[in-house]
Amino acid sequence: MSKRTLVAAIMATAVITAIVSVSVTRITGQSARPARTADGKPNISGVWQAINEANWDLQAHDARAGAVTQHGVYPYEYANVPAAPVLALGAAAIVPGSVGVVQGDGQIPYTADAAKKKAENAANWIDRDPELKCYLPGIPRATYMPYPFQIVQSANKIQMIYTFSNAARTIHLDKVADPPDDTWMGHSVGRWDGDTLVVDVSHFNDKTWFDRAGNFHSDALHVVERFTPINADALRYEATIEDKNVFTKPWTIAMPIYRRLESNAQVLDFPCIDFTEEFLYGHLRKQQLVKHWEGETIAVDITRKVPPGERLFEWYGK
Repeated sequence: MSKRTLVAAIMATAVITAIVSVSVTRITGQSARPARTADGKPNISGVWQAINEANWDLQAHDARAGAVTQHGVYPYEYANVPAAPVLALGAAAIVPGSVGVVQGDGQIPYTADAAKKKAENAANWIDRDPELKCYLPGIPRATYMPYPFQIVQSANKIQMIYTFSNAARTIHLDKVADPPDDTWMGHSVGRWDGDTLVVDVSHFNDKTWFDRAGNFHSDALHVVERFTPINADALRYEATIEDKNVFTKPWTIAMPIYRRLESNAQVLDFPCIDFTEEFLYGHLRKQQLVKHWEGETIAVDITRKVPPGERLFEWYGK
């Protein structure tokens, strides 16, 4: 090979390499960002999202015909069919199966009484799951709901902004006073353990669930989270859950969380508070607004009910 030919080949290789590099950058949406912040901590600022079925049920579970089912031709659970509230949704109502995210033996260690309440919650999902009412999701549920959330990192505070219900929380890396009251999202105090962000979350109320399967807690809930970088675009998320009123011992969930790599990734407005007003308050109208829906193969009639007395107010608090 002549010297001129060799130089031409080297130049061609360099051009191809540059084109490939630009193409990869455009495909992944990665922008120029340092791997670490000015104080040497992992840079976890960005938009992130979990990709799993944990919001349906933290534990391993089979796929089923709907979030609400009833007996079909045969009186076996595996042969259940979608119940009336979700029948018209078809495949969109199917609950996907999962291997679960609960570590160890995969079981949540409920006390005997709490296990009964969990089963009741699952059977009354539409009336009890706070997600359907667009209430704040709590921790850890906000992390693995099927929506993106944003992390904004500084030296002494980390802000997390969630799509669902306009939820947000501040993780305090400096010393702060305890909050004056318990809240839906708890009180988050963080520290760095090497490259792992450890967050101690306390001062919860008892209003949130862990998933759509009825897994719940009391106001004694205590959560310790760990965010550990796997690489620049993935974190390992762990949450150890403790509640002496509900569980016999602490238990842990774990999952990867992925950076959204679109160049324009952002947390968009998600006005579920507005969209759930009819579900929450439609039964209080003098004249019922949503009464009937009809498609080509199915017609649905809806009768709203107002629970009597204190039961009306209890429904909002479940």
